[in-house]
Amino acid sequence: MYKLLIFDWDGTVIDSAARIISSMQRSAFDLGLDPLDAEAIRNIIGLGLPEAIRALVPGIDVVGIEAMRERYAHYYVSGDDTPAHLFAGARSTLENLHRKGYRLAVATGKNRRGLDRVFAQTGLGSLFELSRCADETTSKPDPHMLHEILQQTGVSVAEALMVGDTEYDLEMGRRAGMATVAVSYGAHHIDRLKPWRPVLEIDNFPELEHWLDGLNKT
Repeated sequence: MYKLLIFDWDGTVIDSAARIISSMQRSAFDLGLDPLDAEAIRNIIGLGLPEAIRALVPGIDVVGIEAMRERYAHYYVSGDDTPAHLFAGARSTLENLHRKGYRLAVATGKNRRGLDRVFAQTGLGSLFELSRCADETTSKPDPHMLHEILQQTGVSVAEALMVGDTEYDLEMGRRAGMATVAVSYGAHHIDRLKPWRPVLEIDNFPELEHWLDGLNKT
């Protein structure tokens, strides 16, 4: 029986891919870098920002990474009007799961400031018992942030479930020995997630609640 549900954020709870892509491309333009391909950016969604920048701009130095981070933060927070909305059913499902007694957590590639901002904007922060961000620990797909969440909550790995939309989420869960749920509507195509053998594949957020309800009836 699962007691703790751990969610990725971007691409799983919130539809932010278009904004991430636009903000990253505009940041590269500002710094005079070669244009960044949209699919290349989509591929790094879920990584910590420094790791993502290194993957997109091979050979970039520490100063360049910091400049790119500053430009990206500017565009993502206030300089880009590309919309980022909660996926359909995400709010009601999270509220229902919380009401049903599940413990909820977030494991994200966002930094702490960014996650706290969207928690406040969406009003969902109070539903989550704890969260771990890439600037506080090791970036995905290293399982360290999941180990930290399990240690802090006292929940066993068999009682926890990782829900995500990228290979990084599912690899992280697998390396932690944790069951995973693959989200088909996010940044990575579902065919890229299947090799990590998730226990469930969902095409919309409410399917998770329905599946958990079914487990509780057996």
